[in-house]
Amino acid sequence: MRIKLVAGNWKMHGSRQQTRTLIEGLAAALGEGPSSEVAVCPPFVYLLDAASALQGTRIRLGAQNLATEESGAFTGEVAGSMLRDVGCHYVIVGHSERRSLYGETDALVAAKYGAAQRDGLVPILCVGETLEERESGVTEAVVERQLRAVLDDAGIESFSSSVVAYEPVWAIGTGRTATPEQAQEVHAFIRGILTGDDDTIGNSVRILYGGSVKPSNAGDLFSMPDVDGGLVGGASLEAEGFAGICRAGG
Repeated sequence: MRIKLVAGNWKMHGSRQQTRTLIEGLAAALGEGPSSEVAVCPPFVYLLDAASALQGTRIRLGAQNLATEESGAFTGEVAGSMLRDVGCHYVIVGHSERRSLYGETDALVAAKYGAAQRDGLVPILCVGETLEERESGVTEAVVERQLRAVLDDAGIESFSSSVVAYEPVWAIGTGRTATPEQAQEVHAFIRGILTGDDDTIGNSVRILYGGSVKPSNAGDLFSMPDVDGGLVGGASLEAEGFAGICRAGG
């Protein structure tokens, strides 16, 4: 049985005080439940503060990006080994904002995915289509291309220690959300690609939905058979609301 995962992507928000306040509020709101796994992904500069605040909780720490290199003359980059050193368990790779705003190609995303695993991190691999691509009927082609880039580079075996997040770009930060049925359709398509390579691994991979997830829609989304939780943006910046999304995971 796949345990739900709800991960908060804080993007470029926060301060040292807000980091501690948000984590303390989230831990208090969650209490002893829910049964789903919870993670937060603050900006790089607040990871150490977050790690300190997370001590004694069951909330995992993640980062939003990483470099492909292990070390060296790469000004402004952060290596996976550094993220691991400050307590990260997860790292997001291939987020649509990295792809669209910073030109990350499928090949670069695949390299970052491999670097994450090399350094002992669990990558949360993001895939998804733009509104233009959805309206053109190429959603599946886009998602398969993004997924195949990683499969061809790292192999299906790598997915035994990774997470996939389907994030329709048209639903990120827009208030628009894929219906549970739309999300399930693409999640089932992703799982079908993975099970086609290895049935056991494909059926064990957690596939998250990302795109304007809120407490009011999380329950319906997470009830779909192939939706294993959420990658949550803006709604993860408010402790009680994010806790409500986490509770929707069971």
